[in-house]
Order: sequence, then structure tokens, then C-alpha cells
Amino acid sequence: MLHFPRMKTSDFDYTLPPERIAQQPIEPRDHARLLVLDRATGALAHDRFDNLGQHLRPGDLLVVNETRVIPARLPVRKLPGGGKAELLLLNRRDARTWEALAGGKGLRPGRRLALANGLEAEVVQDLGGPRRLVRFDAPLDAALAEVGQTPLPPYIHEPLADPERYQTVYARRAGSAAAPTAGLHFTPGLLSSLRKDGVGIATVTLHVGLDTFAPVAEEDAARHVIHTEWCALTGAAAERINAARANGGRILAVGTTSVRTLESAARAAAPGQTVAAIEGPTGLFILPGHEFKAVDALVTNFHLPRSTLLMLVSAFAGRERILAAYSMAIEEGYRFYSFGDAMLIV
Repeated sequence: MLHFPRMKTSDFDYTLPPERIAQQPIEPRDHARLLVLDRATGALAHDRFDNLGQHLRPGDLLVVNETRVIPARLPVRKLPGGGKAELLLLNRRDARTWEALAGGKGLRPGRRLALANGLEAEVVQDLGGPRRLVRFDAPLDAALAEVGQTPLPPYIHEPLADPERYQTVYARRAGSAAAPTAGLHFTPGLLSSLRKDGVGIATVTLHVGLDTFAPVAEEDAARHVIHTEWCALTGAAAERINAARANGGRILAVGTTSVRTLESAARAAAPGQTVAAIEGPTGLFILPGHEFKAVDALVTNFHLPRSTLLMLVSAFAGRERILAAYSMAIEEGYRFYSFGDAMLIV
């Protein structure tokens, strides 16, 4: 049983001027600024993301999350009557059944809903708060592109001209309600350059839910209930990760989603291994005091105050050092959140 130091949610608060919240992605993708934090010394350095390879070594292994954001925001009409409502898909239970956030009045179990293409659905269970279990009359996947819209985080108020800019260039497995945004900075050219320099790239999957943006309401951070997200790390990926570690390479997680997948897989590892293959839900909540078993370095964006993501990076690098780095980033004009600049923590 692990015993975490008692942490208040307010310990992870900071003030961000609204103008520091990036509303549009930078072009080209890999020209975002990069703040490099050395965990051993606390030293900070300024760079640009396309220079990432200068901070890596041959034999290092990048682990990226290849999830793909689905058009999860569904405008619907209530039946009977035709009143407007909205569903935001969070997690697929099966081909026809989804957990969703419901926006609108009267969305109780038994309520019928109609989508723009004539497909209908029924609210079958109240999961608490705005969460509902919804069953569609037919599998939804094929119709999503027609009836759904790509959801953007609530702090982004400008429309996105190209929805692909909210996808990583290696997004393959559809299922996320939000992008693993640390990966948005990579381009095919940068990935190719890293490979030529001897840096390996392995893929995992974690389908991101909207709880990633939710502030922690509990003042005792450890009492917060983090919702589960589906993740997978294949046997082939596990072999590459274990081999890289055995040969002295560092495992660099790209984003907090890759961290959660890797550390979940580390829990299943046999003695002498770093990770094991896994597939299924993870509810791993990483707070300061967590002993990292699979992650040696982290590429990440700047996260919201009082969020589980800020707690995770604080667990990795130290709360005081992270908050000091954030303070400097604000002073130096870095762009924050999903479309913002990046950090490399080594």
C-alpha cells in the first residue's frame, strides 16, 4: 500500500492571464517553444520543439499515444417535441452503447433522441451529474463523420479551420473525446529526423476522456475520484520498451496519457521487466509520492490549475519546480494549454 504525502488541491493552483491561453495552433506544428527542465538541478533552458533531438540520445525511446479524436459532439432533438439537446460521447461500452455527457433538460432514462441523419437513441441510465448511458438504434461509428463535430476544450473559443490540427500526425485508433496534445507538436519530418539519429518510437493507446479538463473539486487531492480511460500497450511495444531500458536507453513519454499507460503497464510487469502488455481500463491517479517505474523523461504541454495533469507532472518533477517553471513561462510569454507550447522534463 502506497501512502502519499497529504496534498491540498490548492497546492496546485496558479494564476494564468487569459491572453496566455493559446486559441490557435502554431504553424508549422514543430515551431512551438520548448521549455527544458532538468529534474536533477532545476535548471531551465529555452528552445524550440524542432530542436527536440538535441536533448535526446541514440537508444532513447519515445512512447507516443496513437489515439484519434472522434467527432464526439452530437446535436440531437428530443422526442417527442423536438427540443434541442446535445450529447458528448465519452466512452463506448459496445457498438451501440455509449457513456456521454448530456446537455439539455429532461434527459432522463427513457427519453428518445433523434440525430440529424434520422438515427435515434434512448437514454437508458442516469450515471450521475450530466453523465448518461445512451443506446443508439444502430452502430454509431459509420455515422459519426456525418452527424458529429470535433469537440474542442472549453477554454478554446475560436473555431478551428482544419479539424486535423486537433489530431496528431500519428493518430490511428479512433476513440478519444480530446487530443493527447503533447503529440500535436510532432511532424513527419521531425519523427524521421529522430529515427535517423537513433531515437526509437513506440506506440501505445489511451482514449482520452473529458475529465482530463476537469478541475479537482476535493480539497484533499487524494480523495478525488479519477474516471477510468481505456488503454492498451501491445506485446510488441512492451518488448521494445523493455529492450530499450535493458540497453541503457531512456523511456520518454509523450504526454500524460502515455505516462498513465506506461505506469499502468509497469504495475503488471514481471520481475526484471519494465512493462508488460496490457489492454483495458485504467484508473491510475498519479500524485506526488508516486514511484515512477517506466518513465525517465516527459514531453508535455502546460496544464490547467488544480488539474490531475498538473498533479501528475508535479509528481514527476516536483511541485515547487513545476510551479516555478510555470511562473517563468508566463513571464516569458509562453502559450498555455492544448494549442500552447511544450515542456521537456528530463
